[in-house]
Amino acid sequence: MYAFTQDVPIGEEMYAKIRASLGTEPLPGLLVHIVVRREGGLLRYIDVWESKEACDAAFEKRIHAAVSATFKEAKFRPAGEPLRDEVSVVELVVGAPGV
Repeated sequence: MYAFTQDVPIGEEMYAKIRASLGTEPLPGLLVHIVVRREGGLLRYIDVWESKEACDAAFEKRIHAAVSATFKEAKFRPAGEPLRDEVSVVELVVGAPGV
């Protein structure tokens, strides 16, 4: 598994536009994607992927294009790609009763 957190310089409105640009087809290899609001209204992603390779392929094939198109439309130029803070997953449980 490959997992990371990433603080991104966008709010919910721009995030919604990026999500819409990605379409409804699932991203291959993505297990969990959580978006939380940070202080000041900016967002943090928490992602878990089957592998780093699957994550990198999704960014290369779909995510970067959707982000670039959204940023171009909004005339928004961030300083660069937000850093990923890789984390080690001990266990991933989704939808377990009583948790």
